[in-house]
Amino acid sequence: MTDETARTGDPDIGPEEDAPAPVGGRASGERDTFELLATVMLALAAIAIAWAGFQSSKWSGVQATSFSEAGAARTESVRASTRAGQEAQVDVGTFQWWLDSVVADIERGVIPEPSDSADYEPTPDTISGFVFERFRDEFRPAVDAWLSTSPFEDPAAPPTPFEMDEYVLADALRADELQDVAVAKAKDAATANQNSDNYVVSAVLFAIALFFAALSGKLRNPTYQTAALGVAAVVFAGTLIYVLSLPVEI
Repeated sequence: MTDETARTGDPDIGPEEDAPAPVGGRASGERDTFELLATVMLALAAIAIAWAGFQSSKWSGVQATSFSEAGAARTESVRASTRAGQEAQVDVGTFQWWLDSVVADIERGVIPEPSDSADYEPTPDTISGFVFERFRDEFRPAVDAWLSTSPFEDPAAPPTPFEMDEYVLADALRADELQDVAVAKAKDAATANQNSDNYVVSAVLFAIALFFAALSGKLRNPTYQTAALGVAAVVFAGTLIYVLSLPVEI
């Protein structure tokens, strides 16, 4: 009988084997649960980072498009404003020509001095009549409205047709509309830029959650593991709530 048999009293029983210590200080079941939670957190964080990056890219595209549309609208606004200025110069020039022609025709006795300018009619075969018939279509209503105020007799009448409400340049209105469009598109671009930045910040926060989730699997102390995974969960949850409040671009 060996000494070992003598101590145990049973030759079939060898020395007691020490049970292996749980990895990381956790029992097998706890370790499996913890690893599952850490894996889920890693997966969710990775998906969230991808989503935030995708949205940031989409909003960057919206920003670029809006800036482009704003620039195009400003360019067209300038063109329309330039045309309106040119049309106004034509109207001023033709009105001055007509007014000088009317005075000249009266002085030469070609046409009688109008007793009531509200009843003025262009006289054929006269310079004044020739010019009057060639007023631009946008300018004619203003001239007619101005003549109805008897400007030749009434000192209180508006000095020129350009003071009348009827004098409206479509290109000037178009220029104002396009300028408003440009301002609105610029605001859209600024909003899109902010949304893109917000998603970039979200991606960074999700990356922090991913880091702590991965770190929890590398630590050996159960307390440190739980703390790291807890930080990851809190950062992920807070960032997720924030992301759900952001607009989505598809």
